[in-house]
Amino acid sequence: MTNFLYTHRTRISGFGRFVVLAMVLLMVSACDKQLEQFPSNAFAKDNFWTSESNANIALTGAYRGAIEYGTQVVPSDWWTYCGIVFMEFATDNAYDRRGDNSTQNRLTNGTLLPNNNVVNGYWKGSYKRIAICNDFLENIDNVPMDQAQIDRMAAEVRFLRAATYFYITQFWGSSPLVTSTLTPEEANNVDKATKAELVSFVISELKAAAEDLPSFGELTGSEAGRASKQAALAFLGRMYLGEKNFIEASKVYKEIIDMGENTIDPDYASLFTPVNEASSENIFSTQYFGGQAGNALPQHAYPAVASGWHIVNPLGSLADAYGFDDGTPLSYDDPKFDYDDMGANRDPRFRYNLLWDGSSFGDKIYDCHPDHSESLDQLTYSKQATRTGYGLRKFFDESFSGNLQSDYGGNIPIIRYAEVLLSYLEAELEAGNPITQQLLDETINKVRGRASVGLPPITETDAAALRPILRNERRIELAFEGQRLWDIFRWGIGDEVLVGDFWGAPFPDSTLYPTTSKKLDPQSRWYVTSKDFRVGIDDVWPIPESEVNVNPKLGN
Repeated sequence: MTNFLYTHRTRISGFGRFVVLAMVLLMVSACDKQLEQFPSNAFAKDNFWTSESNANIALTGAYRGAIEYGTQVVPSDWWTYCGIVFMEFATDNAYDRRGDNSTQNRLTNGTLLPNNNVVNGYWKGSYKRIAICNDFLENIDNVPMDQAQIDRMAAEVRFLRAATYFYITQFWGSSPLVTSTLTPEEANNVDKATKAELVSFVISELKAAAEDLPSFGELTGSEAGRASKQAALAFLGRMYLGEKNFIEASKVYKEIIDMGENTIDPDYASLFTPVNEASSENIFSTQYFGGQAGNALPQHAYPAVASGWHIVNPLGSLADAYGFDDGTPLSYDDPKFDYDDMGANRDPRFRYNLLWDGSSFGDKIYDCHPDHSESLDQLTYSKQATRTGYGLRKFFDESFSGNLQSDYGGNIPIIRYAEVLLSYLEAELEAGNPITQQLLDETINKVRGRASVGLPPITETDAAALRPILRNERRIELAFEGQRLWDIFRWGIGDEVLVGDFWGAPFPDSTLYPTTSKKLDPQSRWYVTSKDFRVGIDDVWPIPESEVNVNPKLGN
């Protein structure tokens, strides 16, 4: 049996409807052994790499990587809705309704093991995309077409491969660096590269890709979803941030800003729905197409009253991170807080991102009060409903009425300009550069001051005092966009925020709370779960046990 580093070429047996660079289904033959299916959308080079149209098909395959369509509970790729949104289950932002034994919850609750199927899913998906990219780069020069087109396509694929290795460096560290197709024998004996070697590769590849990629403003409407220079630079900035090279991170983010092609959109909520997903704030997104390559997140996350499975449950710690609309922090004792309408007087992003008891969702009322046994969404430990007293609103067009598993076409952002601005401020702060009001106004205040949010500007220029403000802004602005766990790891705060009891919404008027909640809280918050994050263990993922069994070198 071979491991997932092996590139298994297959001949095409047929294709579904082809849409260039739009995550279409590629139907290919697959061999019987699971570990030899990769990449399932690579092609026999003797008869495939012969035309521009085939090159476009192969490029689409590289973008798709291991992304699967339909409902998914274990991520097959970093950029599926499951890979992005469900990553929040491992953080202090959200809880998986399936319970403490959910393997996403196990990533950080002190029970992570090398056989964790979420870790395995990300690993498999990473090396599948890498194998597809390697196959593409080895063959694209054989295609008879304009050299400029070849150079651009190669740059896109180098970006995709480098972005994948970025994730590998941040979650596994030392791992195999594979830049060419491997035989089974080679794959079974591959050595791990050091994290430093991987980081150096990512930086070099992203710089090279950025040189040959068009800028965001040069992309045409028909090229939606393709990588731009800004996308490559944003991942380069992430790489520098992750490695605490704040001076270089600052330079890269400033380059994106100075290009002037991306803006903060005035309408926050619409950024995550089909109506405005082409906004210049969305630098790079996973592309979904209703009815062809649908986004099944609505099925997983809609409340029960709207026929959803309510898998995604925002935690009270996230909900409470959204302060009041006058810029002051949340306090249950503040007269502005209303137990009967927890969205009143709040940071508008609380209302745009979350559901709470009594709020509306489309033409329905979200009733999750623990005393309301007649409600499908009643807060309990048993119903197919919330486990926290909160639900997810972000990403959804509430007027959508199609099939929840296949018809929704909303994209999932991977990089937004808001992240660029917040990351630039973080890099400047951590590099020890002076924090000025002008810098604040050009970064964090643009994000929180957008027309649909309209929070008062930050005026704190002391680095130590600004740091928690900036980190909280990043958390609430980018909630459910798959960034929180990486932030926790790189900030080294897992032992602060992922240890102890986690609570949901407060229900002080509930008569059932004292006898139903598994633990009681002075604020009458619903008990959700407990975590026991292990520093030095849970912040460096184990290489999957199945891989180490094939190649023991990977366990060293």
